Amino acid sequence: MLENLIPFTIASVLLTVSPGPDIIYVLMQSIINGKKAGLVTTFGLVSGILIHTSLVAFGVSAIIMESEGLYLLIKWLGALYLFYLAFKTWKSSSEISLDQKVGPKAYLLPLFRHGFFMNVLNPKVTVFFLAFFPGFIWDPSGNTIFQFYILGLLFMFQALLIFGTVALLSGKISFYLRKHPSSGIILKCVQILIFIGIGILILL
Repeated sequence: MLENLIPFTIASVLLTVSPGPDIIYVLMQSIINGKKAGLVTTFGLVSGILIHTSLVAFGVSAIIMESEGLYLLIKWLGALYLFYLAFKTWKSSSEISLDQKVGPKAYLLPLFRHGFFMNVLNPKVTVFFLAFFPGFIWDPSGNTIFQFYILGLLFMFQALLIFGTVALLSGKISFYLRKHPSSGIILKCVQILIFIGIGILILL
């Protein structure tokens, strides 16, 4: 069990710290509306992970019960999807824009709600979880729904810590990124290596 959970946690942390729309959104809300707004947005985004975990848990568990071959196919397709994400990242711009318009100062409840629905209504998150989670199930013949929820809660916990840290340190992070615009290139290369590395890990 631990031999699956430890690499899963490491991979999750590496994925979360790479510059994606969620972490940039938390950073921008923190800069414009304050650290408390960034933390509330974080809770909203992280809460949405439960929905995606449930979809993957019940969907893939049903497939595993039908056929182990289909489960292996999902793992292979998941690895290929991660390789595709690496290719897409390589083709994308390395610029990290901190001049996005987030809108006027918002109240906390709308911020939580927006973060929640921003995550839940993004089908790419479900597809990503479908690619990522099955490769770390430690007992396909056991209670897979329980195992998926363990993975989901681990992912939620580390995302909460990282997004929360970004919210609290938003001023320093913003200052550093503006002072070092070339850091986007480094983060882009790291993101590509992360996608490729996790894809290979799933295949092995």
